[in-house]
Amino acid sequence: MTETAKNIFYAQSGGVTAVINATAAGVIQSANQDPFFDKVLAGQNGILGLLHEELIDTSKEEPQTLEQLAYTPGGAFGSCRFKLKTHIEDPEVYQKLFNVLKAHNIGYFFYNGGGDSQDTCHKMAEAAKAFNYPLKTIGLPKTIDNDLPITDNSPGFGSTAKYVAISMKEACLDLQSMCKTSTKIFVMEVMGRHTGWIAAASGLAQQQEHQGPHVILFPERAFDPTKFLAKVKLSVENYGYCCITVAEGVKDASGQTLTHNHSTDAFGHTQLGGVAPRIAHLVTNELGYKHHWGVLDYLQRSAAHIASLTDHEQAYRLGEAAVASAKAGQSEIMMTINRQQNSPYRWNINSAPLKQVANQEKFLPDDFISEDGFHITDKARAYLKPLIEGEAYPEYSNGLPQYAQLKKVFVNKKIHTSHEEEAV
Repeated sequence: MTETAKNIFYAQSGGVTAVINATAAGVIQSANQDPFFDKVLAGQNGILGLLHEELIDTSKEEPQTLEQLAYTPGGAFGSCRFKLKTHIEDPEVYQKLFNVLKAHNIGYFFYNGGGDSQDTCHKMAEAAKAFNYPLKTIGLPKTIDNDLPITDNSPGFGSTAKYVAISMKEACLDLQSMCKTSTKIFVMEVMGRHTGWIAAASGLAQQQEHQGPHVILFPERAFDPTKFLAKVKLSVENYGYCCITVAEGVKDASGQTLTHNHSTDAFGHTQLGGVAPRIAHLVTNELGYKHHWGVLDYLQRSAAHIASLTDHEQAYRLGEAAVASAKAGQSEIMMTINRQQNSPYRWNINSAPLKQVANQEKFLPDDFISEDGFHITDKARAYLKPLIEGEAYPEYSNGLPQYAQLKKVFVNKKIHTSHEEEAV
């Protein structure tokens, strides 16, 4: 450590993934090896850790624990959904944030998350200029939805895509074995509020025409019940069964989600879920086929036991690259993955201005969806295939994966925070 070494603040935000902790490990292990930096202080529960001065001293963790951390799902330091206003709208909150930054000699702000999280990072960059505080801000991409712009893909998506494709492949084998005298329909619901990236990934399970999924329902295509039922009926007549993938955000012709309700999260996003049983019952009511349905929910984003090796390596290297970029003086950027070619898959790491990625969404391209709107194209397969390749298995003991258990040693608070402030 040099006399002028500053601390890095690292935090996780939004829905977590199977590889977000690989990025954390990449940041921590790289910074620990470089005397240019002092310590990595991780925020407990995202930006709230900074606001409440709940900072974890990651230097207290054992090297073996950090090795395990890279293969551990969930957000090891706690995540949050917290909508940060601008420094003009809420100057008091920012004064608290910058008081903590200054008190703990923090010169680098790393925020690991999706579009809303990159917005938080961008707002911190703008506030740092307004407060005349020397802060380097770097966003680290993460979202299973794969909807961040500019980057080739978002860490977390590859592992989710792998889990979804495998789950569909195995469920179809089950259904195929029973369809003669029993269930003929299986509906699998996956995440995807506005975009169909995850739903599209299930299409990789179909390697021959008779295999499922036979139907994929994307948010990018309006749901047409007549065409859908005709497609299902044809599949059953041809193959004896029909496997269906539906994204939670599928909409009708009016643009209304099929399972709309009025509850929202901290970012104002409508709470979704429950489209699978609706689709399954529609099939049974109209066509008479017996059905089963399943909602993958958290399982699709936490399956580190079968994480994609590509996804794991990219997540870790992005953490390393963020440290290198910070040392080089870069700021107000999000680290990105740049695809150089599909086969063999080659990629490197670049960056993009935070203002170009904050609150932006990347939709499934039209040419990734088949002409009839119910499956993926060869172009989609070429994009998706390398993202699920390889396995990043954690260590196992007694039949179960060994995931990291952090000590979570908090640094001593230097600012006395009132109970009213703690409630923010």
